[in-house]
Amino acid sequence: MDTNRKQENRPALEGITLEMVVTRLAGRIGWEAMGAVVPIRCFTHEPGIKSSLKFLRKTPWARARVEALYLEHFEKGSSL
Repeated sequence: MDTNRKQENRPALEGITLEMVVTRLAGRIGWEAMGAVVPIRCFTHEPGIKSSLKFLRKTPWARARVEALYLEHFEKGSSL
């Protein structure tokens, strides 16, 4: 799957890669908060970008939740 592809069902994410989403969220809210919202092992146990990307690319429901979290924190200009 091409991570640079347009986000057909999330036009606000057009041009934003999954790696950018995970990196920015980790920097803004941290892994612990990400794991609280999307309780997946790659966020809660030894979190990292590489393992998160591998899992999220294979798991559409988790990816959708992470993308929604990203939009909540960045699209609306949230100061969190």
